Amino acid sequence: MIHPTAIIDSSAQIGPNVKIGPYCIIEADTVIGENCELKSHVVVGRHTTLGAGNKLFPFASVGEDPQDKKYADELTTLVIGDNNTIREYVTINRGTIDDQGITRVGDENWIMAYVHIAHDCVLGNHTILANCTSLAGHVEVGDYAILGGFTKLHQFCRVGAHAFSAMDSGYQKDLPPFVMAQGNPAKPRAINFEGLKRREFSKERIAAIKTAYRVLYKSDLKLDQAILELEQMAQNSADVKMMVEFIQQSSRSIIR
Repeated sequence: MIHPTAIIDSSAQIGPNVKIGPYCIIEADTVIGENCELKSHVVVGRHTTLGAGNKLFPFASVGEDPQDKKYADELTTLVIGDNNTIREYVTINRGTIDDQGITRVGDENWIMAYVHIAHDCVLGNHTILANCTSLAGHVEVGDYAILGGFTKLHQFCRVGAHAFSAMDSGYQKDLPPFVMAQGNPAKPRAINFEGLKRREFSKERIAAIKTAYRVLYKSDLKLDQAILELEQMAQNSADVKMMVEFIQQSSRSIIR
């Protein structure tokens, strides 16, 4: 199951039923979980942990040093969960000590070719990152978010759960949960109706989210005024409560 041309450090822990293809490089202090498949020319950098069932395509590079000029070879890590698809030429860097020292990727993510996930990013579960999406350092992406091709996120930006970014969009502020946005700089366009329907959100839940969107983006209220109104709605909707908490925790504010 391991090609003879693969180079694997003696300290690497390789789980059962792992396939490692030609010319792969597995560096020191790494963990490759069971049922992972690394096709040809994959590089797994030091201090990287892969969970079970991940599939990495040719020339993917995960766990290399962060692209941070302040980085001075400190011990930092990359932790990737289970059942992720990581396509050709994807790069995912380890964390830095300026943050928690860890870059995290959750479970069941679909990461397409040429995506870059920089140091200290946190990627949730069930996300889709289309080709050439770029996440700068310290970016957070919530569960089920979809980022269209060539989406670009400034450092410290956040994307909420179930949000949708159209292709070639740029963000210098946060994209709230459930919101669909497009443009550079990105502007809110609607809620992610199709995504919510596919995930079997009830009509009542979608209606509450739609009303919250109107308060936030169609009412001409200032942001602090809109938050006060959303807080009242949040008493009867966990989804609206999620939106309120996301906005309140924002350090870069949200797109409007």
